[in-house]
Amino acid sequence: MKIGRPLKFETVEDLQAKIDEYFEITPKDEWTITGLAIALDTYRKVLCEYGDGKYDEEDRDFSNTVKKAKQIVENGYEIDLKKHGRPGTIFALKNFDWKDKNETDLHADGDFKINLISYADPNSIQVPTETLSTTDDESAGQREEESGSDLA
Repeated sequence: MKIGRPLKFETVEDLQAKIDEYFEITPKDEWTITGLAIALDTYRKVLCEYGDGKYDEEDRDFSNTVKKAKQIVENGYEIDLKKHGRPGTIFALKNFDWKDKNETDLHADGDFKINLISYADPNSIQVPTETLSTTDDESAGQREEESGSDLA
């Protein structure tokens, strides 16, 4: 026997009926997770707990029902982003785990020189001309030891 407050919804069908009602009566451009929570007479946090499976039981799988409803709301934001590209839409999608991703490809061919400036010594330290690899940290450390430079 479980102890605690009773579930907000007795069955997955009850939950689905309320979700369907929200999507039917709410204009598509007004669909939000918080609006869905209000229509379900609950809080956004509780709705997310249902989506995370906190209230799932052997014979009741609430999480998939909520995940699908959240995906419908997310799709509305995605369509708005495609049509209008508004910053608010981008922000909302980040709450659905969308991420801005910037990639920078740094590539150097051949030999190059790096001038290191030590604040302890006003003279710059010249690193011997050689190919330095950004993925070979261990050999870079060895080069520092061999050159006897102390940058600290």
